Amino acid sequence: MLFPISRRARAVLQRASGVAAGAAVVLSAAACSPAGSIESADVPAWQATALPSAEGTVFEDAGKILNRDPIVKTAPGFGPGTYVLTITCDGGGKAFFDVTLDGARLTEVGAACNGSRETARIKVPAAGTLRISTSSVDAPLIYAYHLAPAA
Repeated sequence: MLFPISRRARAVLQRASGVAAGAAVVLSAAACSPAGSIESADVPAWQATALPSAEGTVFEDAGKILNRDPIVKTAPGFGPGTYVLTITCDGGGKAFFDVTLDGARLTEVGAACNGSRETARIKVPAAGTLRISTSSVDAPLIYAYHLAPAA
C-alpha cells in the first residue's frame, strides 16, 4: 500500500538523495586517488612499505615518473641465470618495465598502478649489460622494482 507524500516531503527526499549521490562520487574518487601528491612523495618511505628489499636482490630501482620520459637503469656485467622481477607502482594508470640484455629484449612487463605487486620470471641467457627501462603514458606515478635470483 502506497501512502501519498506532500510536495514538500518529496522535495526534501530528492535533495537528500542528491546529496547522498554527490557524497558517494566524492568518496569513490578519493578511494582511487593516491594519498598526497606524487610530485612530493617520499620515494624511500613509500618503497619501504610498497616493495621492501628482498633477500638476494641483485638489481633494484625506485622513483617517480613525472612526465612520459622513460627512466633507464643499467647493470653492466650482469650474470646469466633465471631471475624474478617484482614490480609495483602507485598513482593510477599503468607502468611498463622493458628488460633488455645488450640491446636484445628479454621481456616487457606491465603493472596497474594501484599498489599491487606483479612478478615475472626472466631468463638471462648470457653475461652482459642488463637494462630496465620504466615508462608510462599515465604520469605522474611512483614505481619500484627489484630483481632477484629465482628460487
